[in-house]
Amino acid sequence: MQEQVARVSLGEIQRPIAVELEEIVAELRRIIVGDFPIIAAANEHLLRMKGKLFRPTLLLLSQRAAQVAEPRATTLAAVVELIHLATLVHDDSVDHSVLRRGMPTINALFSHQVAVIMGDYLYSRAIIELVNLGDLEPLRVFGRVTNEMTVGEMRQLEAHDRLAYSEEQYDQLIRAKTASLVSGACEVGALRAAPDHRAALARFGLHLGMAFQITDDLLDYTQTEAVTGKPSGLDLKEHKVTLPLIAALGRMTPAKRQLVVRLMETPEPSDEIVAAVIRAVEAAGGLEYARRRAQGRAQQAEAELDLLPPSPARDALRDSIAYAVDRRS
Repeated sequence: MQEQVARVSLGEIQRPIAVELEEIVAELRRIIVGDFPIIAAANEHLLRMKGKLFRPTLLLLSQRAAQVAEPRATTLAAVVELIHLATLVHDDSVDHSVLRRGMPTINALFSHQVAVIMGDYLYSRAIIELVNLGDLEPLRVFGRVTNEMTVGEMRQLEAHDRLAYSEEQYDQLIRAKTASLVSGACEVGALRAAPDHRAALARFGLHLGMAFQITDDLLDYTQTEAVTGKPSGLDLKEHKVTLPLIAALGRMTPAKRQLVVRLMETPEPSDEIVAAVIRAVEAAGGLEYARRRAQGRAQQAEAELDLLPPSPARDALRDSIAYAVDRRS
């Protein structure tokens, strides 16, 4: 993938579909409405917490790039965001996180029990909407994706020896937890397309999702809370082993590796030890390795787009690759 002259913002990518994205927000509100007071309160908080609608954006752009009519696009895009929200609610509960995008998480604002139930509620509302469409195909794709995401979570929980966590295991994890839903969003946008175009967009989404997550894990080492929505070094504080650390461990001196061991054995690591480990990871080349891996996936994603006919939507999908791997804000 060629070096970008100027960074691409998500707002620029979304400008051609701004009207549809507003419709998705309204559709989300319709789908998750609940007359039980605590559900209504949690829903309102979730709608304020909603992110940048990256996955719905990819679904809508994939539909346009595949050059097919999809009258259900707004509902399908709302469903993919609903599934994404459900996973975030469950993730925050599992991780005992108190902040998400600078706002209190559901488990912090209500309780862990409410967070688990709300995640289930969002999943069930998504399933109801898919069933109401009367078409098994989107249900089949999203059913497969949600199952893969759940298995990915279990893989993470079963990683007992954190410092023996391999790059292959990491790839399996981010493929399941992140890339599967991005791939599913792109594929569902192209359900009515020619089989080769649908398959190309599914593969595009898989590579894009991998690049996106690697970059996200890299940003945890390099960027501030204002950029990522979470404190810098939070993954290390939560004893999460991601690609920069995996790549660096084998190149560290025994003393630096012992520093990582000490961090992992400390229930609540200090900012000082987290900063020291970040410096050690950078010195051992972990950050640069992760950047190269993200760029490699970006190139694979771009190659898939060459299988589609030229269009403004295809160009926007190409811009989404640059956004995914060059995020700063």
